[in-house]
Amino acid sequence: MKINGFDYHQLPGVDGVTLNVAVGGTGTPIVLLHGFPQTHLMWRHVAAKLAVDHTVICPDLRGYGDSDKPLDGYSKRTMAADIIAAVQALGHSTFALAGHDRGALVAFRAALDHPDTVTHLLILDVLPTLDMWEVMHGATAAVGFHLYLMAQPPGLPEALIAGAPDQFFGHFLDVWTKDPTAIPADVRAVYLSASRAAIPSIVADYRASASVDVTDDTKSLALGNKLTQPVTVIQQDWGSALGFDAVALWSAWAPDLTHQLTTAGHFIAEESPDEVVAALQTLLTR
Repeated sequence: MKINGFDYHQLPGVDGVTLNVAVGGTGTPIVLLHGFPQTHLMWRHVAAKLAVDHTVICPDLRGYGDSDKPLDGYSKRTMAADIIAAVQALGHSTFALAGHDRGALVAFRAALDHPDTVTHLLILDVLPTLDMWEVMHGATAAVGFHLYLMAQPPGLPEALIAGAPDQFFGHFLDVWTKDPTAIPADVRAVYLSASRAAIPSIVADYRASASVDVTDDTKSLALGNKLTQPVTVIQQDWGSALGFDAVALWSAWAPDLTHQLTTAGHFIAEESPDEVVAALQTLLTR
């Protein structure tokens, strides 16, 4: 399944990795990075609306969808470098960047590491990796059980997930959405098939967030690195559920911050695409 009206390219990332990238529209570029357990297809509504005025670029992250799935290389720094390289291969030296879930973590690192390339940043429904681990505690942290499962050494998580992949990945599609019709059966089938075929790389991506990504975020924090771009964060009210101040946490990284809560579920781009488009359009005026 493809995004209607978009062309598809196989573009170089880094370290020999090739990314599957959908491109549509004309105008200033906006790059959209998908989350778990999805592919670039999650942006189908948002991308079509943005393509009226922008060149819209929707990659499958390394390890996901139809992009390459190496055994390692899943630090968000490396995954961000993939995106920079692929977009530059299309001829764009600067671009606005939006990310959801795992893609938001990649976008966060891309904006930190490449401030002269990423002009604006939209984050959907995550905290930075370092902060995410800090707020997970007590019984309420059970919502993030998959984070701990996939943080384990290679072997066990992959075997357990492979035993019932559709039940595992389908669980998140079910419990993280408030509007089940937002992910219709044909799209759900694409997500499950893609995830089923990418278990080792998906686990490697999550495992990196319990190791190298924590190290990289800790170093960035110690160096006083900040997001220099205008940043908009849209997320559910996880702060009240888990007992943290989301605005304060994001403000520590993003001095130029707009933070807004959504009534949609986790899959905001599919449940409330107009909200995401409006936020991006407003962000680009800052």
